[in-house]
Amino acid sequence: MNSTIKYVGMDVHQSAISVAVIDDEGKLIMQSVIATHAAAILDLIHGLRGTVHVTLEEGTQSAWLYDLLVPRVARLVVCNPRKNALLKSGNKSDQIDARKLAELLRAGLLSPVYHGENSTRTLQELVRSYTHLTQDTTRLIARLKALYRSHAIACAGEKPYGKRHRQEWLQQLQQAGLQVRAQRLYDELDAVQGLRRAAKREMLGEAHKYQACQILCSIPCIGPVRAAILIARVQVPNRFRTKRQFWAYCGLALETRTSAEYRFVQGQLQRSKKPVFIRGLNLNHNHDRKNVFKATAPAATFRPGPLREFYEQRLAKGIKPEMARLTLARKLAAIALILWKKGESFDAKYLTAQAA
Repeated sequence: MNSTIKYVGMDVHQSAISVAVIDDEGKLIMQSVIATHAAAILDLIHGLRGTVHVTLEEGTQSAWLYDLLVPRVARLVVCNPRKNALLKSGNKSDQIDARKLAELLRAGLLSPVYHGENSTRTLQELVRSYTHLTQDTTRLIARLKALYRSHAIACAGEKPYGKRHRQEWLQQLQQAGLQVRAQRLYDELDAVQGLRRAAKREMLGEAHKYQACQILCSIPCIGPVRAAILIARVQVPNRFRTKRQFWAYCGLALETRTSAEYRFVQGQLQRSKKPVFIRGLNLNHNHDRKNVFKATAPAATFRPGPLREFYEQRLAKGIKPEMARLTLARKLAAIALILWKKGESFDAKYLTAQAA
């Protein structure tokens, strides 16, 4: 009896976790609600006999729960909630969701989210800090420009938020309340920019500890910041078996649609010649990774070198500029993956179709 497998589904919330446990025959053997505390969770796991398999959805507490549970259970699956269609059908409650998660785990129908590398945890947090502060900086700049534009004051370029011309721009605001509001935005911008510079130094200092940083920086137009983001988000390149899997992770994979692909003609099975419809790039991806390669490709088109030559060759073949940049971004992603796996520096030979 102790050798049976227990499938545990956890519907995790801020203060409570709804838990459902089923056996290897699909029979519900326990359902309860516990506090979102390490002691309560470990008491539950230790009280289950046999082999324990656990699943929970990716969320705010998933990284903490992964580190807590992975050494204590036989199998842990942090699943992608976007692909759990069964949870959206029928009645919905915490208990029902936990039971359905356990059933999906037993049936092997869950799509796992990668949580398997702790060696880059420090860099991951430093990259998150830097990217969030960068987003806050962009948001404050947009608010400042919106303030001026709302009063018909043209504010293109960088002068409106730079320190050198700040007083000139404040004087254009006639109302005292507007000047105070703008000054507070400037003060907040200065504080965030200072924190962003400090976060950048900390991130780059940590990233230089990894050999992959030097490898990725050897690729034209990929500097230390983009290399640090790649290392933190990818962690281990070998978890992507092919470049197409990496393209999908980076949001550079093409989504296609087809139907009635085969038909019988005079008793023989034939494949239809109906063209496959392309519906753009995949939507389920890591946005930071996509931003790295999508921003690198346009920069490479203006810098003399092999990447620009690759781009111009695509244009000479009649490919539209936007598609040529997408092709270059996909090529850069493939090159980054193969160099990272091999531990080699960039060489123009990898721009050939056979190499990457």
